[in-house]
Amino acid sequence: MPAPDVLLLISTHCPHCPAMLSALADLVKQGAIGRFEAVNLEQHPEVGQALGVRSVPWVRIGRIELTGVHGKAELADWAAKADNEEGLADWFHLLLKEGQLPRVQTLIDAEPALLAAVLPIVGNVDASLNVRLGAGVLFEAFAGTRTLAALIPHLGELSRHPDARVRADACHTLGLTGDAAARPWLDARTTDDDADVREIAAESLENLPPPL
Repeated sequence: MPAPDVLLLISTHCPHCPAMLSALADLVKQGAIGRFEAVNLEQHPEVGQALGVRSVPWVRIGRIELTGVHGKAELADWAAKADNEEGLADWFHLLLKEGQLPRVQTLIDAEPALLAAVLPIVGNVDASLNVRLGAGVLFEAFAGTRTLAALIPHLGELSRHPDARVRADACHTLGLTGDAAARPWLDARTTDDDADVREIAAESLENLPPPL
């Protein structure tokens, strides 16, 4: 996979921008970045206006957009995963952690296939409550759609996760699919060791078509 291209927005009076500029230039030399463009918004404010950028430094690595100061090692890490599912999942996790649910919703509405990048949040036992709730809102927005139904095999595997909270969230989301293909996974969880998982699995089964 080719190295991602990078766009950095800076301003003349930004105290943190020179460090970002230097770090990204080094990553270009190392081949971690394919092409690097820097724009001073004091000279070209129209660029920031077009992208909706209100503060600098701001950087876009591949399709991932980051605001604020980031060290060279962190930027290299984002560059390495900028255009794969892991990178998108980590970016969505970061956005939800920062309370930017509408931003993630807009991205997924424009490209529904990106909903798959929310799956790792369900399986992340260390995800905070607000991040997990945000993921739930994103899945609910696609309830009953083919986009969500396509994730049934992955959700099914998560319904077998060692952590009961993950199993419960997976069962709830399986119910949102409204698809009969989710039934075997949910049936298996009606005898789960955890009472909450059993209850959610039973409730989710009620949202599915009756068995033939």
